[in-house]
Amino acid sequence: MRIVDIREVALPLSANIQNSVVNFAEHTVSLVALVSDVVRHGKPVVGVAFDSIGRYAQSGLMRERFIRRLAAAKPEELLAAAGDCFDPEKAVKVMMRNEKPGGHGDRAHAVAALELAFWDLNAKLRDEPAWRTIASRYGIEPSASMPVYAAGGYYYPEDNLGRLQDEMRRYADMGYAKFKMKIGGAPLGEDLERIEAALAVIGNADDLAVDANGRFDIATATSYATAMAPFGLRWYEEPGDPLDYRLMAELADAYPHRLATGENLFSRQDADNLARFGGMRKGKDLFQMDPALSYGLGEFQRMITSLEDQGFARSEVYPHGGHMIALHIVMGLRLGGSEAYPGVFAPVGGYAGECTVADGGVQPGSAAGFGLEAKADLAPHIARLVAG
Repeated sequence: MRIVDIREVALPLSANIQNSVVNFAEHTVSLVALVSDVVRHGKPVVGVAFDSIGRYAQSGLMRERFIRRLAAAKPEELLAAAGDCFDPEKAVKVMMRNEKPGGHGDRAHAVAALELAFWDLNAKLRDEPAWRTIASRYGIEPSASMPVYAAGGYYYPEDNLGRLQDEMRRYADMGYAKFKMKIGGAPLGEDLERIEAALAVIGNADDLAVDANGRFDIATATSYATAMAPFGLRWYEEPGDPLDYRLMAELADAYPHRLATGENLFSRQDADNLARFGGMRKGKDLFQMDPALSYGLGEFQRMITSLEDQGFARSEVYPHGGHMIALHIVMGLRLGGSEAYPGVFAPVGGYAGECTVADGGVQPGSAAGFGLEAKADLAPHIARLVAG
């Protein structure tokens, strides 16, 4: 058993929206395919994955370093001991040859996309959904569905409040019961009006989280915390720079409600530092690291193990993502939940049509692997990539 070809293509995201920091209209994502020599129903079994939303494709890094190293590897350097599937951990070791420690930027995203494609491939070789493969690998009793919230509430150039309320109504009509919106892209007073407008539709403040996308310094973060505290919101997400652990620790002392951060941390060591120095409160605050941005599922599982060793619970991990890959990982590892991007960030955001949203959770379909081929807007891109 071996990999006979590795392919990558950069896909543009359909997302002319913005948060407090970036406009997503120019963003892309790397879609990758690992073509194996195993043939079923007249076609090779192919592992497919992508890096995550909110970054850019890593085409150059993949072709110049990581795909080249995988292609040069001997079959035994990528196979599990039994030889019946591939070992994603071994694949990462191959990809990281001659790489220095640290520097966890786009490299972490490129490796993650390829590592996750090995998980998709293994699940297809076992003819089962990826969440089952993941749960079996780590000895976890998986959850029956994934707790989910609809992430949106971006800034619009016209009718900002009206469109925000329409968006929240649309998510509720889809079956979502929890929601998240953006702050920090407008003055504090305007953002408070936006929160009040969203709550007029949602009703319960404990069902609404807010996300500043790392925009604030400590003074601004604290001003927002003071102004928002009376609402009792579900959580206050990424108030400052993701590596500003002092800001998080000081804010935790000043803000009585839940904080959440971590989506822009790409290694176990970074997550360790957040847990040790970021003032994260056990039983309250949430970690949001994204396996599709942080070297893949293996490194992500090490993050979770480290958090548990420090007294945090895996139910306090809510990965960033909002796509099919995150859905399977959260279910397989029995984490607290994840976000969804209904109707935005096509073709990778959101879920396949056979996924059902009900009672605050989402259930995947029965397709083998991550089920990416079952997503109508993504399937044509996968088909072209696999066809070569």
